[in-house]
Amino acid sequence: MERAIVLAACAIGAGISMIAGLGPGIGEGYAAGQAVAAVGRQPEARSAITSTLVLGCALAETTGLYALVVAILLIFSFPGRYGF
Repeated sequence: MERAIVLAACAIGAGISMIAGLGPGIGEGYAAGQAVAAVGRQPEARSAITSTLVLGCALAETTGLYALVVAILLIFSFPGRYGF
């Protein structure tokens, strides 16, 4: 019975951690839209806007990657580590 509870808790935790993947997707889409609008207003600042956009998107994407790593650890590592 305890094995089923641990496996269910790991699966639920992995699912909840993958909800964190929504944030970077929404944030990167919003940032890209704002960058396009900014370039439309000031085309001469295109390189500065693009470099800031790429840095911001890279930082936002790491959040989604950390959530993926946590989900993979919960699914594959923790149940086996405790003999379940």
